[in-house]
Amino acid sequence: MRHIFRYHPILSRIHLGNIISILQIMIVRIIQWLFPCLHQYKVCIHIPCLLHWLSRFILSGIFLYSGYIKWDSPLLFEAVLYGYDLFPNAYIPAMARFFPWVEMGLGLALLIGFRRKIKYLAGAASLLLLFFTVILIITYLRGIEADCGCFSFDDPISPHTIARDSLLLIPALYLLFAGLMFRRGVKNPASLPYCDQG
Repeated sequence: MRHIFRYHPILSRIHLGNIISILQIMIVRIIQWLFPCLHQYKVCIHIPCLLHWLSRFILSGIFLYSGYIKWDSPLLFEAVLYGYDLFPNAYIPAMARFFPWVEMGLGLALLIGFRRKIKYLAGAASLLLLFFTVILIITYLRGIEADCGCFSFDDPISPHTIARDSLLLIPALYLLFAGLMFRRGVKNPASLPYCDQG
């Protein structure tokens, strides 16, 4: 191994200590990217940050599970979309195969995180949840007996399902607006621990 480092023009300039230092920096950067609450090897434990991560985990789990259910049974999800009687029939097959990927992609993005881009992901999640909730309300008010199709294909639309989907907006709206409200309530935001609040 020493002979390789000795005779190679580039590797000869690299010492084992430098390699270890580079690896340490890379590991720290990856950890900071995945877990923004870590700052100078200290864990952020203030309430807004805990709620931030709890909201992300809830939304991520919801979108990943819901998207997987639809992806695993595209024909059943297609039948649900036909049952709403809201979309052009020609577009429903493509929608049944496109929406699950959108949900799973959004769930994965919320779980992994993109530092200060969480508020944009939260905005997308809020719009998607609001879109689904409005569809359920319209379908229910029209008197159409259809399945919700959110978490299973044996879940008829009812006030219960509408209320359940409406409550899912709470963590999305928290991620969207809590960071701004939290900073406005603090006179010196620079003194706060580093936390990805949007």
